[in-house]
Amino acid sequence: MTEVGMPLPSICEFQGLRVLCVGPAYGTALHKVRALQRLGCDVRQVDPEDWLPWRRGLSKLLIECSAGFLDPLVASALRKHLGGQRFSVAFVNGGALLGPRGVEALQGHADRVVNFNHDNPFASRDKHKWQLYLKGLRWYDLVVVVREENLLDAAAARARDIMLVSRTADEVAHAPPQSTSEERARYTSEVAFVGTWMPERGPFLAELIDRGVPLSIWGDRWRKAPEWHRLRGSWRGPGVYSDEEYAAAILGSKVCLGLLSKGNRDHVTTRSFEVPALGTLLCAERTDEHLELYKDREEAVFWRDAKECAEQCAILLANDEVRRAIARAGHERCLRNGHFNEPMLARVLRRALEPPNGRETGHLE
Repeated sequence: MTEVGMPLPSICEFQGLRVLCVGPAYGTALHKVRALQRLGCDVRQVDPEDWLPWRRGLSKLLIECSAGFLDPLVASALRKHLGGQRFSVAFVNGGALLGPRGVEALQGHADRVVNFNHDNPFASRDKHKWQLYLKGLRWYDLVVVVREENLLDAAAARARDIMLVSRTADEVAHAPPQSTSEERARYTSEVAFVGTWMPERGPFLAELIDRGVPLSIWGDRWRKAPEWHRLRGSWRGPGVYSDEEYAAAILGSKVCLGLLSKGNRDHVTTRSFEVPALGTLLCAERTDEHLELYKDREEAVFWRDAKECAEQCAILLANDEVRRAIARAGHERCLRNGHFNEPMLARVLRRALEPPNGRETGHLE
């Protein structure tokens, strides 16, 4: 994916810029909050989930049911909690809980309202989860997506202004080393996959195990897999969500798998950036996008199916020198590519802060 070249950010450029971050205070959303702070922004973070009494079952509710009734509730809560505060930019990460009224509430507190979404709300994988997001899309001043196909999707949903960026790693969370020797020992593995069960992933990993790959799996929902009886012996535990544990699981592996979400129509994943950033060898599906990022078998290793993946894992595990050389080259290429949070967010802020009459509505970058 090609991006328009932009100057690297400096702290002075955004020093004191008031930014309201709306979204979770964990994971990649929290990484972006901290990256904005490193850019010099004065950030306040709020999570609408905190204001809903049924938070524990919210994820399932959004996926399985029409949740339009949440829009006025979230809008009212935003107005109450923000009071008379004013921001230059409201940065919504995800936005599953914000429909037209929620976005309108943010417009009462911010000069520009931006949505960033690294999921694919236009695909069918998450059922009803993005219903409110889609209804509210055309009310944002800027919509940021990470897939080229989503440019047309967002335009069809009447988004005013659309920007394409790459997925990113984080300069701090994914800078080696991020774990203690004790954590690294606990997460030591030969070939690792760190991620949630999805229907297409069970058969693939089960075939790797059948082909003799010494696999370790960390992630949630794997007991739902029809292949659980074949995967059980390789499952090492639930998802790792702290930066330290996640980094330890990646750094503790000799080879780290990057599996795509077929339901999201992905051609790269966040692992495509985080694994090389941490310095571990990325072993992922061969796609045009992956081949743009890294040279196959020089900076990462790619495969077309489980058979080729198993063959490549065997070769890599048998040759420490080659494996380490590829991991080192992949890390260096990742740094040169520059797909990290700070420059990406600086581009988004510059775009959001452009005068409305200085850009074309619906312009695609």
